[in-house]
Amino acid sequence: MVNIKIPSLFLAIFFIGSIVSAQPASEFRGVWIATVANIDWPPTRASSEAQKADFISQLDLHKRNGMNAIIMQIRPAGDAFYPSPYEPWSQWLTGVQGKAPLPFYDPLAFMIAETHKRGMEFHAWLNPYRAEHSIGRSSISSDNMLKKRPDWFLTYGTSRYFDPSNKEVQQFVINVIHDIVRRYDVDAIHMDDYFYPYPIGGKEFPDENAYRRSGTSLSKADWRRANVDSMIKNINIVIKQTKPYVKFGISPFSVWRNGKDDALGSDSKAGLSNFDQLYADILLWMRKGWIDYVTPQLYRPIGDALIDYQKLTDWWAANSFGRHVYIGHGIYRAWETSSASAAYRNPNELPNQIKILRHTPGIQGSIYFSSKSFDRNPNGWNDSLRNNYYRVRAEVPEMPWLPKRPAWK
Repeated sequence: MVNIKIPSLFLAIFFIGSIVSAQPASEFRGVWIATVANIDWPPTRASSEAQKADFISQLDLHKRNGMNAIIMQIRPAGDAFYPSPYEPWSQWLTGVQGKAPLPFYDPLAFMIAETHKRGMEFHAWLNPYRAEHSIGRSSISSDNMLKKRPDWFLTYGTSRYFDPSNKEVQQFVINVIHDIVRRYDVDAIHMDDYFYPYPIGGKEFPDENAYRRSGTSLSKADWRRANVDSMIKNINIVIKQTKPYVKFGISPFSVWRNGKDDALGSDSKAGLSNFDQLYADILLWMRKGWIDYVTPQLYRPIGDALIDYQKLTDWWAANSFGRHVYIGHGIYRAWETSSASAAYRNPNELPNQIKILRHTPGIQGSIYFSSKSFDRNPNGWNDSLRNNYYRVRAEVPEMPWLPKRPAWK
């Protein structure tokens, strides 16, 4: 018996040690915390103290899971989760837009301090164009820009949007970001995939009059892309002029363009693309150095017939232009019952995705959507991260093109 147990124990220790040693010393490990419609935070109708307690609880969970960054939504729809000179308090903070928390506190300052206290980066997540989430159902305060400058907005479907072609709108968004970077100790500014809105049943986005007034010789599609390009370029400029070490990241839809539409495109069969329907030319932004990292939302599984995780991971790595690539994992799909999400009910899906990205040069980490999905330990993935894949703490990868940031305040 002794002769059998000792080698077995040795092999077990060796196996565990090999897993730990194989983990990278630096790897981005982030979680999105969505506030739009109170998806992740804050709890509805919660007091200021309950909001704080819930945020700390989520942070501690992610810290135990081995995460080193939080991507926190602080401007979901032309509003603010902090005292802003430009936009009203968010309705998803107190239930009424424009109403400050009571007892008063600054949620953004609080969240940054608590995140940094745990040795984690804080990425401030903003939606650039969404202004009214649900027309007729959203709370709109008297000091909202929808009331002050109705000419800045366009209605599409059941929502209203800042007009991306309006130069005053572009400058307004830039001013909002400058204010955040100047006043708060954020590590990054982050935007997700909502640029021009996702198409609705073939309806045209209502910017024909603006296009005609522009006098441009560009096609409407190129003109739309140029509008977004201009804002992205100038946001990066104002960030770097204010605090050169603050990063700027974008989390786009998974496909830039399908290969059938562009020789540079991916081996995918997506029904839309960033370039063609959302007018977001992500590759241009990386090639020009306007963004520091990209997080494609690869929410389809390995082997998917339309958007295969493996193929898209390889494609983004090959088209990073030296910028960082963090893969977006859709762990929320573990709770969906659709046939398209069946693969996410397999406990091996996420571990296999992590293995793929770790064996793909040019990929520096992961971001998970979204925070509350971890509450129920989907497929035991909390345990997998804690006891295996994120067992050893990793530092956030350095970006050699940026100056080293000073110590957190």
